[in-house]
Amino acid sequence: MTDHARAVGGPLFTGFFRLLALIFGISLLMLAWRFASGIGATSGLSDGYPWGIWIAFDVVTGTALACGGYAVALLCYVFNKGKYHPLVRPAILTSALGYSLAGFAISVDVGRYWGLWKIPVKVNHWNLNSALLEVALCVMAYIVVLWIELSPAFMEKWKEGPDGVLKSLSEIGHPLLNKVLIWIIALGLLLPTMHQSSLGSVMLLAHQKLHALWYSPFLPLMFLVSCLGMGYAVVVFESTLSSRAFGTARETGMLASLSGAMVPILAIFICIRFADVIFRGQLSTALSFGRYSLLFWCEILLFLVPMIMLASKARRASVTVQFNASLLMIGAGILYRFDTYLVAFSPGPGWTYFPSLPEVMITLGILSLEIMLYVFIVKRYPILSGGPTAVSE
Repeated sequence: MTDHARAVGGPLFTGFFRLLALIFGISLLMLAWRFASGIGATSGLSDGYPWGIWIAFDVVTGTALACGGYAVALLCYVFNKGKYHPLVRPAILTSALGYSLAGFAISVDVGRYWGLWKIPVKVNHWNLNSALLEVALCVMAYIVVLWIELSPAFMEKWKEGPDGVLKSLSEIGHPLLNKVLIWIIALGLLLPTMHQSSLGSVMLLAHQKLHALWYSPFLPLMFLVSCLGMGYAVVVFESTLSSRAFGTARETGMLASLSGAMVPILAIFICIRFADVIFRGQLSTALSFGRYSLLFWCEILLFLVPMIMLASKARRASVTVQFNASLLMIGAGILYRFDTYLVAFSPGPGWTYFPSLPEVMITLGILSLEIMLYVFIVKRYPILSGGPTAVSE
């Protein structure tokens, strides 16, 4: 039986942590420049390209990579009656950090960031036909839900601490939270289903500006299905790296079962993708061997290869196969989203986009901050399961 979740402990300010802090420090300077000088002076954005990597990676791709909590909760609480429970906390932590920092990235990307608070408050000004309104409301609500789902880990730690406000609140709040957590989890399953599909709906508005191999009425469905695959893959990726970094026992058998769940997800995505291209009469475009058709086939291969790797029960028991397949799946999802939001998007002649140095550094800084927060939380709070082990997988 897997050990109860525990704080892994150990020194915080390692060499790797200091490197991440340095990158984050540089990004803070770039952020100061961005907020002092505006978006135009510090980014490659324009009227033709109103979004760049701050949206394509930090938000659209970042939230999909942060769907590990959604994917594992779906398996754990809906289909497998708690079988994957040891994987839930680290997956939810990754999701909470990913979504929270994606929300911060949006504040960097929009011009009038000081008005973001109005979105959930100014109900009488809502545009009920807007896909972005649904994305904004769902993401805001989901960030709150994720931290509530993760809060038992903090309360368990605080209850063991010295007398004070945190200990008193934890002793009162923990039993109450356990009674309502099932409803919080249900809401946590609904919200990503809504906004991940809506991220696909946003690009339906592009129409002729989006290349025919990516513009599809099935965009909402393909964004939802691919985020599930990315979520499963990130859980395998995160679990493998954390077991090596912190010396905890790896849930190899459980991850093998989880990897098996990726196979039908990948198959469904590939079938939808091909059926869509064929029924819309774009198969000849896919076979034209131009720049966009090559990107299309790269996406297909990145989805297909891990499906083949994990199809065999014997092969997916291998740690190496699990990890390599998860990397390919993550790459497939990133490429599909980047292609849809940036590469295959063309606003017309005369418009070009390439990320500026501040855009790149701010993105790297946000990623560094996410990793730093993850390391801090797992070292101080009971997130990871499994006792320490010196055995290398």
